[in-house]
Amino acid sequence: MSESNIRLSILDIGTVWNGNSPEVTLQYALELSKAADELGYTRYWFAEHHNTPHQTSSSPEMLAALAAAVTERIRLGTGGIMLPNHSPLKVAESFATLETLYPHRIDLGIGRAPGTDGNTALALRRSLRAVQYDDFPDQLAELLSYFSGGFESDHPFSQIKLTPPLPSFPEIYLLGSSDGGMRFATKYGLGLTFAAHIAPDYAVPILQMYHKQFQPSVFMPKSKSIVSIMAIAAETEEEAKYLAGPLELQWMRWNSGVFHLPPPTLEEAASYRYSPQEEAVRRSNKGRFIAGRTDQVADRLRRLAKDTLSEEVMLMQMVPDLDGRIRSMELLAAEFDTLTNIRP
Repeated sequence: MSESNIRLSILDIGTVWNGNSPEVTLQYALELSKAADELGYTRYWFAEHHNTPHQTSSSPEMLAALAAAVTERIRLGTGGIMLPNHSPLKVAESFATLETLYPHRIDLGIGRAPGTDGNTALALRRSLRAVQYDDFPDQLAELLSYFSGGFESDHPFSQIKLTPPLPSFPEIYLLGSSDGGMRFATKYGLGLTFAAHIAPDYAVPILQMYHKQFQPSVFMPKSKSIVSIMAIAAETEEEAKYLAGPLELQWMRWNSGVFHLPPPTLEEAASYRYSPQEEAVRRSNKGRFIAGRTDQVADRLRRLAKDTLSEEVMLMQMVPDLDGRIRSMELLAAEFDTLTNIRP
C-alpha cells in the first residue's frame, strides 16, 4: 500500500469530557463511530478500563456491538479485551456471537494488563491466585484453540464447541507497549497493535522486529501491524494547539500521579499555568501525540507508518469538543482519501 493510502482507524477510551453524563459520553461514541464509518476509516475500537474515574469503557465488546448496529462498513472491535480479567471461553463465545451477527467486521484486540487496580482485578477474577499468577500464555493458547479447534484430543476442553459456531475468524491482534505483546503475536501468527502514545521510543524497533519474526497462521497468513498515536488536526496550528491543550494537561497529570481530577475543559487547559516541574513532565510527553495543521499531522503519520512498516495508523483523539473531534477526522480523511479504501 502506498503512503497516500495509509489506512486510518480510531481508538476510543470513553473519556467523560466537560462534566457530561456517562449516557451522553456513550452516545458521542456511537456518533463518532458513525462519522468514522461515513468517512472511510477502517476500524473503530473501544478500550477496557475498570474502576477508572471519568471513563466509560468497561465493556468494550458491548460497545462494539452497539456501534456495529448503527454502522454499515467499518470494522468494530476492542483495544482491547484485557484477557487476564476474563474466561477464554466467554471471550470466544462473545466474539463468535459478534462475528455471526456482523461477519468480517469484528476485531478482537487482546491485552495482557488488567486495565485497573489490584483490588478491582481481584473483584473481576474472583481469585487471589489468578491475580498473583500470570497465566496469560495459557489463557491465550486456550482462547485461540476455541477459535481454531486446535485442542489436543486428550485436553479436558477438547469437546467444548463454540455456540454459536464461528462462521469466520475475527481479526485478532495483540496489544503492546513493549516487546511482550510482540512475542505472542509472532509466535501465534496474530496482528500487532503497538501503543506509540504510551511508549513512543519503542514503536519503530518493536514493530520492525514483529514483521521480521512473524510466523504465518490460520488466523493471519502474513504480518499485519497497526501503530496507535494521539493525533489532532486543524486548519491552523493555533487551533490545533488549543484543541490539544486538554490532552497535554491530562497526560501531565496522569504522569504526575494525579488521577482523581476530571478531564480538563478547553478553557481550563488554555488558562492553566504549568509549574517548572509540570512543564518538564509536559515536555516529556511530546512524543505521545501529534497536533498541528492537517498537512503537518499527515506528514508525521506517514513517516510513523513507514518507519514502523505499518499500513494503518490508529488515532486516539482526546478532544473535549465533539465537533472538534469530528472535524479532525474529516480533515485527515480528506488528506488520506480514506474513501478510496472502500470504493469498488
